[in-house]
Amino acid sequence: MIRLTDIVKRFGDLEVLRRVNVSVREGSVTALIGPSGSGKSTLLRCVNLLEFPEAGELVLGEETVRFTGRPPERETIRRVRRQTGMVFQNFQLFPHRTALGNVMESLVVVLKWPEAQARARALELLEKVGLAHKADAFPAQLSGGQQQRVAIARALASSPRVLLCDEPTSALDPELALEVVEVLAQLAREGSTMMIATHDLRLAASVAHEAVLLEAGEVVESAPARELFTNPKHERTRRFISTLGIDAQLPEARRAAP
Repeated sequence: MIRLTDIVKRFGDLEVLRRVNVSVREGSVTALIGPSGSGKSTLLRCVNLLEFPEAGELVLGEETVRFTGRPPERETIRRVRRQTGMVFQNFQLFPHRTALGNVMESLVVVLKWPEAQARARALELLEKVGLAHKADAFPAQLSGGQQQRVAIARALASSPRVLLCDEPTSALDPELALEVVEVLAQLAREGSTMMIATHDLRLAASVAHEAVLLEAGEVVESAPARELFTNPKHERTRRFISTLGIDAQLPEARRAAP
């Protein structure tokens, strides 16, 4: 589904990704973990071309993008972004739109769906994330966890091939974060393809099939999540995941990994 090969990304003189290689199988969940500044969010944004690498190659489904230091063609960017849905750390909801309106927006404005069709799809997705009863609520009337679940519904609206989640629980307290983890875990059980950049090791342990530890723009270790969290090969990985504890729960979603 996704293959990133020798990805290099610089901001000025700072090289934030150094020939990074990551693959994601269709129907699986890959967690990008690592300390702040490791490059995990930047790598995630390279997948849907919110950032343009200086070198390397992206394969997303049938689309191949080779990076040469210049932005890809506009039509290439459009085709890649049509295959992805993005969930941001700080929700990014329209404050003047209801939950229903936020989910409908891209369907009506970008995809030109009839309003009745877009409304039906939006209600279906709000039901999926447990918020059908909040369809007419504005973001200011929702908790942080509810706002993030609306954001997930919005990202799913156009049926993307892959869902990209950038620190989806970091702005939430533990109780509200659990609401989001449960929604993502359900999507994983349903076979959704996801890449999740996260500091939240419990999210990664409870949802991911594969895990990739990044540090200073390089891959330290990449392995099945069960293996990486319970029997890491590298000392740096062992130190990083020590806060997780040895009794991490490994969910059915990952035991049944494709």
